[in-house]
Amino acid sequence: MTRQPEISPAHTASIVEFPATRARGELGAQRSSRRLTLTPKYGNGPCEVDVRYLWCGAADAPTVVVLGGISASRDVTSLDEAGKPGWWQSLVSAGGGVDLDHYRVLAIDWLTPNELNARAVSSEDQADALAALLKALGIPQLHAFVGASYGAMTALAFAQRHPRQVNRLVLLAGAHRSHPLSTAQRSVQRGIVRMGQATGQVDQALSLARQLAMTTYRGSAEFGRRFSGEPQWRGDRFHFPVEDYLDHAGQRFVERFDADRFLALSESIDLHEVAPEQVHAPSTLIGFPSDRLVPLADLCELQRRLHGPATLEVVESPYGHDAFLKEPEQLVPLLRQALR
Repeated sequence: MTRQPEISPAHTASIVEFPATRARGELGAQRSSRRLTLTPKYGNGPCEVDVRYLWCGAADAPTVVVLGGISASRDVTSLDEAGKPGWWQSLVSAGGGVDLDHYRVLAIDWLTPNELNARAVSSEDQADALAALLKALGIPQLHAFVGASYGAMTALAFAQRHPRQVNRLVLLAGAHRSHPLSTAQRSVQRGIVRMGQATGQVDQALSLARQLAMTTYRGSAEFGRRFSGEPQWRGDRFHFPVEDYLDHAGQRFVERFDADRFLALSESIDLHEVAPEQVHAPSTLIGFPSDRLVPLADLCELQRRLHGPATLEVVESPYGHDAFLKEPEQLVPLLRQALR
């Protein structure tokens, strides 16, 4: 892990309220929704939409927004030790990198074009939904916005469009625009899903698209270490070691995602573009050399062009783009420092 030099400017669900008497360190949660009015970028005017959110942590603590990739949900963490853990439980917890003893974490479910009655959904739409939600919840300003992957893109859009509502940004594996090669890879994935929709093989196509995506999320070193064994003859052909892993990943994705949602959010990544010069908030960027979707060169460009002070942290990992999910030991101290 190396530090680069800092540069200067050039649906309603259960609700557990935070009682006013709750002491710091005693954690509470709201898991609910608010009906808000938004004007989507690719829509036909204002619309009402239900924004589903989780708001949890210490009652009297400042709020930190935490958002992940397109397959992430509002359930970034869980306070129920016996329940299913959140998708970033290893980092968002009491004593964790985003310490729930010191912060209240706010996360949302991503919006889709169908919900917005729009042709497409943009990172600006997600940012505007968050801004409207903050107003509805009575949160005047965020202590920080922590975004990973698509969440980092939304964080940049939020800081550009609502600069007075956030103090600082922490951006993991996300930049001001999609790299053209990454757009090419996602375009092929979307083409596979559309072909599946046209031929009545939606689940098979969505699984195959996810399998292809997995080859872009992880690093070459990890695949080389895990799947270098000999192929096995099964049925009428050879099966290679990596195929079982990919089949499993595809099936799990089909069980929890639908094709239209995948198409919309994948496209939203590639529609994303923010002018870094219009982002004034102090920023901590975290990148991974093995990440082929968001190259370090893009983060270096982002760091150079941001109007506010920006630091780039480089974390060595074999896990590629998924390193933000797989490297809690390295990320905990970085997040603590960035939020301090």
